[in-house]
Formats: sequence, C-alpha cells, structure tokens
Amino acid sequence: MSITLTKHELSAERLVEELPSPVALKVVALVPARAAAAYARQAVTATFVGAVTADLALMLSDRTFLDEAAGAGTQLGHVSVTDVLRPAMESASSVFGAGVLSDLRESDVSGLLSDPDTAVFELSDGSNAAAWFAVRLREHGNSQDRAGDVFAGGDTAAGRLGRINNIEMALTVEIGRTRMSVRDVLSLEPGKIIELDRSAGAPADILLNGRLIAHGEVVVLDQDYAVRITRILDVAEGLS
Repeated sequence: MSITLTKHELSAERLVEELPSPVALKVVALVPARAAAAYARQAVTATFVGAVTADLALMLSDRTFLDEAAGAGTQLGHVSVTDVLRPAMESASSVFGAGVLSDLRESDVSGLLSDPDTAVFELSDGSNAAAWFAVRLREHGNSQDRAGDVFAGGDTAAGRLGRINNIEMALTVEIGRTRMSVRDVLSLEPGKIIELDRSAGAPADILLNGRLIAHGEVVVLDQDYAVRITRILDVAEGLS
C-alpha cells in the first residue's frame, strides 16, 4: 500500500510543478474526499491507460487564473482550460510509466470522490486550500476493474490492449515549434511569418495524444495533405 500511496503523492507533486497558477502551490496533505466535494461538478479530469489505469481529477476553488491563461476576453479566448491544464496532467500521469493520457474534459467527479480507493490531496497557496487533486489507480489483471467495466483476456499484453481498442485518440503531425510571448501572439496578423525550430526537409513529428511515437514526411494524396511514416520510435525514444 505504501508504494501505491507514493505514486499518488508523486503524481500530485508533478502536477503542481506544471500548474500555471500565479502563486506556486504546494501539496499539503492527503485529505478526506468531502473536502473537495463542493467543487466536484467543475473538475477537470483525464484517464491514463498503461501498465495501470489512473483516473485523475483537478478541482479548483478559484478558476480565474485558468480563464486568464486561456486568454478569456481577448482574441485568444478560443483556447480551452483543458488545453491550459494538459501539460500539468501529462506531468502528473508520467509517474505511472509508459501509456496514453486521454483528452481532458470538464465533468462531475462525485462518483470518483465516493470511491474509497481514491486519494485526494489538498493543494495550498500557503495560506488557503486553492485546489484538490484526486487520483485513483486501477490495477490490471482482475476480471472486473474499479469502474465497473468487465474485461476478458487477463493480464496479457493482448488483453490489456484489447481494453482500449475502441478508444479514439488524437494523432497530430507537427512540422516544428517556436515559443512566443503573449504580446507577440496578440500582434499576429495575416501575412505574418513565424519561423519554426526545424529546417526545410527535416522529418515531421507524429504525436499520439501529445506523445511522440514516430517520424514521417508530409505528402499530398488526392489533393489532401497526408503523412508517410518513415520511422516508428521505441518507448524510450518517445518518452525522451
């Protein structure tokens, strides 16, 4: 049990390191689920699937900084709070090893909080509880998992993969990146050229739910853009 709790705690610590909060938050303590119940209806959630399945939920007492980070009230207002929080959730899920993190969504987590296997951590700004982070681990290998879904196939690789066969994932092709200040982004206009960190002719990155899995080259197929895979990365390369 101590190993599991260590993973819970480490996940919470990784989360706060990446949260775009104006004040650095600190993981204070493991608290009763009822402490976060008032904010259960507006939680940001995600599920990690790998050697274990982990349900993650973040509840904030004040979401103002999220709206500001998403550009509410500006021409960047189309950026969602789930996009803003994804790096933090990715960091939180990284402690569970190789796997895939689902899309983030806003949902009611009353059921998650009512599960005795869920650990809830208070995140403090130094004086008050600013947020709560809930984590539930579901080990593979049982005939029925904690969420109530019945699976077949035991704990074999095929059985584990069979559980997620019908899950849709976002495949992204990335030709390059750059970093810009908010001031520069707000000054963008038609005709503006943005220089990327990759030379012409270099392979494009292929990402699955934000994680690098392969390299390829962009081609045109029947007047549509497509990507031809040139190299599949192993797990170590994709996580580096």
